[in-house]
Amino acid sequence: MTGPGRFTHSRDFGRETKTSGKFSMGPLISPAPRSQSSVMIYTVYPVPARTQVTIIGAGQAGLAVAYYLRRFQLEPDLDFVVLDRGPGTGGAWQFRWDALRLGSAHKVNDLPGMSELGISFETADRTLPAKDIVAGYYRRYEDHFGLKVHRPVAVTSVVNRGADLVVQHNAGETATHVLVNATGTWGAPFVPYYPGAGTFRGRHVHTNGYVSAEEFRGQDVVVVGGGTSAVGFLLELEDVAASVSWASRRPIDFSTDHVRTIEGGVAAVRDADAAARAGRALPSVVSSTGVPLTRKVAAGISRGLLKERPMFVSLEPEGVRWSDGSFTQAHAIIWATGFRPELRHLAPLKLREKEGGYQVESGQVWTDARIFLAGYGPYASTIGANRSGRVIARQIMALL
Repeated sequence: MTGPGRFTHSRDFGRETKTSGKFSMGPLISPAPRSQSSVMIYTVYPVPARTQVTIIGAGQAGLAVAYYLRRFQLEPDLDFVVLDRGPGTGGAWQFRWDALRLGSAHKVNDLPGMSELGISFETADRTLPAKDIVAGYYRRYEDHFGLKVHRPVAVTSVVNRGADLVVQHNAGETATHVLVNATGTWGAPFVPYYPGAGTFRGRHVHTNGYVSAEEFRGQDVVVVGGGTSAVGFLLELEDVAASVSWASRRPIDFSTDHVRTIEGGVAAVRDADAAARAGRALPSVVSSTGVPLTRKVAAGISRGLLKERPMFVSLEPEGVRWSDGSFTQAHAIIWATGFRPELRHLAPLKLREKEGGYQVESGQVWTDARIFLAGYGPYASTIGANRSGRVIARQIMALL
């Protein structure tokens, strides 16, 4: 055991705080870089002090917007600038765990214009770590289109200054007419509160802090969550951990119907769009799409590994207590409980609605037409990120 209520990201993924006797997790600001075979890319030119458009984030959504701005003849570092806090290319994928591979459950769609490079994620080598493939392809993409991404540049806040928006970051500040926020969700892990969380002597590890099953060799592990990440962790831990238990708030919906999965995805996009337009907090996607029942997953079910229990009611120093009064010892709890949009740096702009979300239509914030949220709401998927890049770029050109 590592001490009461210790959370980890790669070793410590968040911070522990106590408020009114309750335990809460401080959100992650800068994910710790993980080892990767791709070459780290760093800024070799100064960040402009002024530009027309600033894009925060060089994941799928940010690169898609940058690509379409280039198509409209805007010049990087003159007309627009791309800032990314990661040490290398690949967006959030560069921080994913070692064993993750590309597949039906973890699919990455091609960036717009990627065919020019003669590469595609559809034909990528699925025996290699997904994070290395994505990082390598994104590096080639940035180079090919000359996007001049500045990294590592961490944005701390965005403020109004006269007619401009000023992006404040660790390299100084950049005044801009238009802001595109494409920071995704990886830096804002969500961990639900359960009584006794602060008394647990083991490790709390969120999805964004999971590196490999070897970290848990010989340990008793409880995995929390009802999505593909939770299922993947259970399969990886089966022959490594001393014991594995699975807890989920709702029964797991394993999907064998490809059409139903697609329809669920359409419904999820529709629900997310309605929430974004109304300024409500965004809904969960897993509840609409289910978990794909692949052969590997089906085998795990038949072995009795993939059998969830209703959520435990509390945590204790040595493990978790279930609703029937039974107790399970745990050295670690893996929280595969999802993420929230990472938008804290926009707080000075007061864009958040009382309903808990941001009022957005076609990527544009209703209360401030200068600001776009790429990859937010209905555009959160990799397909949606590409679509939002085109839609947002067209709207930006109308503003300039």
